[in-house]
Amino acid sequence: MVIATRIACLEAEAKARNAEGEVRVRELLIEQMKFTIAKLKHERYGQSSERGAVLEQLELRLADLEEDASQAEAAARMAVNAAASAKITVAAFERRKPARRPLPEHLPRERIVYPSPSACPCCGGVLHKLGEDVTETLELIPRQWKVIQHVREKFSCRSCEAITQPPAPSHPIARGRAGPGLLAHILFSKYGLHLPLNRQSTVYAREGIDLDVSTLADWVGAAAATLMPLVLLIREHVFAAERIHADDTTVPVLAKGQTRTGRLWTYVRDDRPFGGRDPPAAAFFYSPDRGAKHPEQHLASYAGLMQADAYAGFNRLYGAGRKPGPIIEAACWAHARRKFFDLARLDKAPIAIEAVERIDVLFAIEREINGKTPQERLHVRNERSRPLLVALETWLHEQRAKLSGRSKVGKAIAYSLTRWVALTRFLDDSRLCMSNNAAEREIRPITVGRNNWTFAGSDQGGHRAAAIYTLIQSARLNDVEPHAWLADVLARLQDHPAKRIDELLPWNWKRERPQKAAA
Repeated sequence: MVIATRIACLEAEAKARNAEGEVRVRELLIEQMKFTIAKLKHERYGQSSERGAVLEQLELRLADLEEDASQAEAAARMAVNAAASAKITVAAFERRKPARRPLPEHLPRERIVYPSPSACPCCGGVLHKLGEDVTETLELIPRQWKVIQHVREKFSCRSCEAITQPPAPSHPIARGRAGPGLLAHILFSKYGLHLPLNRQSTVYAREGIDLDVSTLADWVGAAAATLMPLVLLIREHVFAAERIHADDTTVPVLAKGQTRTGRLWTYVRDDRPFGGRDPPAAAFFYSPDRGAKHPEQHLASYAGLMQADAYAGFNRLYGAGRKPGPIIEAACWAHARRKFFDLARLDKAPIAIEAVERIDVLFAIEREINGKTPQERLHVRNERSRPLLVALETWLHEQRAKLSGRSKVGKAIAYSLTRWVALTRFLDDSRLCMSNNAAEREIRPITVGRNNWTFAGSDQGGHRAAAIYTLIQSARLNDVEPHAWLADVLARLQDHPAKRIDELLPWNWKRERPQKAAA
């Protein structure tokens, strides 16, 4: 019996010690990951694809480590409790906790006061309150559904027998029984959170609300049509810019039992890097393929600077005789850098490594002048960036002379040198950025969402997605919560004067909120 007890004691102690060691190791890894993430966030400019991809992977890994550490700690505590119940002494441990933020002050508080004894449990004397200890926990209450009854009472006149009744209220969509808040939720869940309608329908059914996918689809189509005037205004605002960013990505489209590849294009206006005061916005378009005619149609009314990748379909837009005027090409250093970065990472090519280091110095200068006035940006670029680019061009020519044109490094060098004029145009125009990251950031949510919604149901569905992405991404660019904005706009749009519809644009809507709160 003594031997069995001793064995059980050793086993319990070993389990506790092993669990403790596991937690300690994972804590160390968590701290290392946090440091790396903080460093990347500090160093990145905009969000280059390489840093962004690494950062996303680190954040996912960090979440897993946090979950693993909590699970290991819980297992260790259970082992200690089991040993204690068997009257075996096993030393417990406390995992170092991360700093916790206070719970939001704006949330309502519900007090649960635990009953205290009416008399002293020791002597039966009268108790006097000294104070209280309050421990707060965050709780979730499932969302509530309700039916709003719009009542219009009828009255008749006993003198003339005329019947009087208030006019019918406007609804966000015709023949729809969905309120603006529900419509906004469905739209944002589908396009902002990438939750397809069939999954939404399943979630609503679990909450006791039967909404068929066909019903949800009907509401989405009707809401998109209602919101189209705002989409057109945002597109008009984007193409009134002096400079835009352009990019595109693939979208699978269902066609006769199989999928084909369509395209979503984005054109972004963001003047903030050179201190511009006009609000940022993103205009999206859909096309069934990547033909050059599509961006030509999108940009038919635009003339000015455009930052984009080296897509050949843009070439005719850069023609000097184009009407209403030429589009000036500004190439993307992030794309040029990527050619070298892949070789530096995978092949450890010395020339590629040095090229990345030289380009990164230029990006570091850009981070310093981001948001400065055009004059300040131009001065710094002429003083610091121009000499570096002159040296970089000379160095690239020297390296290319030593390499075969068919080598990977040789092709990477050729990519930059053949686009040198477009790549260095930012030196003479302070409105330009070094990269096209502004457009890539707006495209990224679509690339993430593809894994969820699998494909667009049709070309019309692609056009509808482009319209709603225009609204959601433009709201985000202006620090406007898309769900709240869409709900308010859907509630007001039908009765809003057409001549003043610009008041509902995200940046104007945001400015109007504090004024209403003050009133």
